[in-house]
Amino acid sequence: MSFGGQTPTIVVLREGTDQSQGRGQIVSNINACLAVQSTIKSTLGPYGGDLLLVDENGKQTITNDGATVMKLLDIVHPAARILTDIARSQDAEVGDGTTSVVVLA
Repeated sequence: MSFGGQTPTIVVLREGTDQSQGRGQIVSNINACLAVQSTIKSTLGPYGGDLLLVDENGKQTITNDGATVMKLLDIVHPAARILTDIARSQDAEVGDGTTSVVVLA
């Protein structure tokens, strides 16, 4: 079936997918990104400190490398997940600047 010469787009979402819209979703996206940014910004610059990260198995990692921090964080929020993808792309392409990219984004 064609509508005005265009085929309709059918989007199938997984069961339980949240389809939030509006101002509340925008605020949620901003808060999620700010949470990631506030976690990683303490490692930025010459006076940046180390972070102690502990995973679900109890393995401890001490680092001030933004790429390592972003890799070890378990981020599920879609907007904050984009920051993780940006950091991975920056690390793969340039090899440095992941913390700056996340803080500036």
